[in-house]
Amino acid sequence: TSNTIFITKFQKREENIWELETKFYLSVKLLTGTVQMASSFRCFLVLYFLLLSLYFTQISRAEEDIVEEGILYIDGFSPIAKIDEDFICATLDWWPPSKCDYGTCSWGNASLLNLDLSNKVFFNAIRAFSPLTIRLGGTLQDKLMYQTKYDKQPCTPFLRDDTELFKFTQGCLPLSRWDELNEFFKKTGAKVTFGLNTLNGKTIASDGRTALGDWDSSNAASLIRYTVSRGYIIHGWELGNELNGNGIGPAISADQYAYDVIALHKLVQDIYKGKDVVPLILAPGGIFDAIWFPKFINKASNSLQVVTHHIYSVGGGNDTNLVQKILEPSHLDEESKYLQNLQGILRNSGTSAVAWVGESGGVFNSGRNLVSNSFVSGFWYLDQIGMSATFDTKTYCRQTLVGGNYGLLNTTTFHPNPDYYGALLWHRLMGRNVLSAHFQGMKKLRSYAHCSKSSEGITLMLINMHGSTTVNISLSVTLANTNESPMLLQVTNDQNPRHGIEREEYHLTAKDGNLHSQTMLLNGKELNVDHFGRIPLLKPIRVNPSDPISIAPLSIVFVHIPTIQVPACSMSTRESM
Repeated sequence: TSNTIFITKFQKREENIWELETKFYLSVKLLTGTVQMASSFRCFLVLYFLLLSLYFTQISRAEEDIVEEGILYIDGFSPIAKIDEDFICATLDWWPPSKCDYGTCSWGNASLLNLDLSNKVFFNAIRAFSPLTIRLGGTLQDKLMYQTKYDKQPCTPFLRDDTELFKFTQGCLPLSRWDELNEFFKKTGAKVTFGLNTLNGKTIASDGRTALGDWDSSNAASLIRYTVSRGYIIHGWELGNELNGNGIGPAISADQYAYDVIALHKLVQDIYKGKDVVPLILAPGGIFDAIWFPKFINKASNSLQVVTHHIYSVGGGNDTNLVQKILEPSHLDEESKYLQNLQGILRNSGTSAVAWVGESGGVFNSGRNLVSNSFVSGFWYLDQIGMSATFDTKTYCRQTLVGGNYGLLNTTTFHPNPDYYGALLWHRLMGRNVLSAHFQGMKKLRSYAHCSKSSEGITLMLINMHGSTTVNISLSVTLANTNESPMLLQVTNDQNPRHGIEREEYHLTAKDGNLHSQTMLLNGKELNVDHFGRIPLLKPIRVNPSDPISIAPLSIVFVHIPTIQVPACSMSTRESM
């Protein structure tokens, strides 16, 4: 058993250390006798410390060379969830350069109002997904007005003012900029959702926290009509950002929010009447609340296609323990109860609405430099993506594509940060059908399994959060559901000729082993854009299927196994869910 293997390896390691200690003691004793004969104390000290250095070097190597075995059990009979084809999503926000957190201003020119749409790297980074879902929105969307053809007032940007809600004045989206954005998204093939200002028409109560009154939809209606008249394709219209009581802004009651969403749904149905495709209605874009969300969903279910919620589960940008939290599975597991709770609410309500993670940056208040934009961020990000998919989350939006410290792209150069490549590999390799995966072995090994995307077989995502232990993984795959013992496919060490097709592996590690590095290695090679601004090719290594899957310490590995074909990934199963 795997436990026996672990005990044997532990005992072997203890025996090696005991042997080193014995050799060290005998050597020192021999040297002591020699020194006494030679009466050379200085020579003794030199040799003593030399041996001491060699001893601790060997001890260190013994620690580094720990290898543990484990078994990954996969249920291949039926999927446990199904994600959207374009599950990976990223956000673009409205924050201007003067947005600062903890004394650091990390947004630069990443606002939708001044983002450089001519940058080749930015264009290619989006185009590489073909398509990438992009959510336009954020805190300041609820202070944004939209220019109309008949406006006589100047369309001014957001200005810093600490006396104002969210510490910024009201801003304005010029129609010319809306045109530029839509042309850009059309060329890149992006699928866009747009967050509307739900505070328009409301007043803030004397408590400073409660937003009262109905949503004034007139300005939003003008923007939507203009969008339709220009032939711009919007995947969905979302109402509001973190206004359900758990965010940084005012709180709107669940009943009032539902009433406003019903009004948006009616508006969109009227404007898009006769069109082949009608955009989705998304809301509320808030931090999950077990009391507020059920009330809202029950009231708005007939007018709502997507329930969006936000996750910031790692901590604040000023937290000095972020890395420890990111590498602690028990901390990462805390988010599962909210994902499970929302899944249960949707199921019990009878609604056809689905769940999206509409925004997740891990570290709130713009992230943290050399954490959110470095290799270590991938351990929470890719783990949360995998976890969200198992709870039937259809789409997952990363805060941000560019902007703040948590962007998938560098705010100045647009060159990809490490998480960009992890997201791109997920998008290309992990299919829609989610499989149940359970790893029996080291607790710091996280595992997720899907049917492969655009190819046969299954794809695994394996995350080793341990700093010094390599994990060798064998697979056990259930092929059928029976009342008796399950039919199993033991994959590793299978010498059957029909399994001779090599599997493909993508090993992601940090440059020089530095978790704070902003350079990622794929199978030992640096990933960098070329001088034309093109995203590098992501090439796998090919491995004999009889070899165990080996996951190095502090690494993330995608494994495509074309030879494992299970009922959950059959064409009929893919289409029926």
